[in-house]
Amino acid sequence: MNMLLTGCLAASLSTAIGAFPAMLFTRVTHRGRDVLLAFTAGIMVSASTYGLIPSALKLSNLYVLTAGILLGTAILTLMERFVPHEEPRHAADPSERRIGSTYLFLAAMTLHNLPEGLSVGVSYGSDNQSLGAIVALSIGLQNVPEGFLISLFLLTHGMRRREALGWTVMTGLVELVFCALGYGFAGSFAGIVPYGLAFAAGAMLFVVYKELIPESHGDGNERASTFSFILGLLAMIGVTHLLQ
Repeated sequence: MNMLLTGCLAASLSTAIGAFPAMLFTRVTHRGRDVLLAFTAGIMVSASTYGLIPSALKLSNLYVLTAGILLGTAILTLMERFVPHEEPRHAADPSERRIGSTYLFLAAMTLHNLPEGLSVGVSYGSDNQSLGAIVALSIGLQNVPEGFLISLFLLTHGMRRREALGWTVMTGLVELVFCALGYGFAGSFAGIVPYGLAFAAGAMLFVVYKELIPESHGDGNERASTFSFILGLLAMIGVTHLLQ
């Protein structure tokens, strides 16, 4: 239980850690943002393909894996379609700011964090003792630049620093709640664990391909972003090996 609490707290509070550097300034270059997004994408791809997917296969079979990944993809597709969404790149363009866009963005980012919290909880509920720590670390690492970008968005939309930090922390704490739910759900229904792992992998891969990669390649920084993606991928693989 102590390991579960530590992992869930580390993953959720990493969003707050990423928010603090954003308090120092209200603008970031397109190149810097793209490199951060690409590094995050590499971490998430590695966590999905090197951790979640193999673990789901060990616990079940290809049919369960396929169903879970498709379910995760479908849920995030519905979220994106029906939840008003505004990308962080619009933050620096005053002409595109609209009343209420800040809170719509916060709602979208909060919903985005739900499957991340569930994936950590479900991983700790599995029979693989090291999986929980691996997933919690991978989610935590990708939450750091995410927290930075959320705070930056809020600050460039005119929100005060203390308020922006508070809202960013709140989006991360949602993961803590759903981590507990994921753990309880996995512990009660052991057969659901591989579906949960595959669901988390599908959700991660959707975010990477639909949002992070296009965003990181949208401002002419494709080469730097590509190398950053590969470094993120290798970094997460290295961390996974160290934890095994």
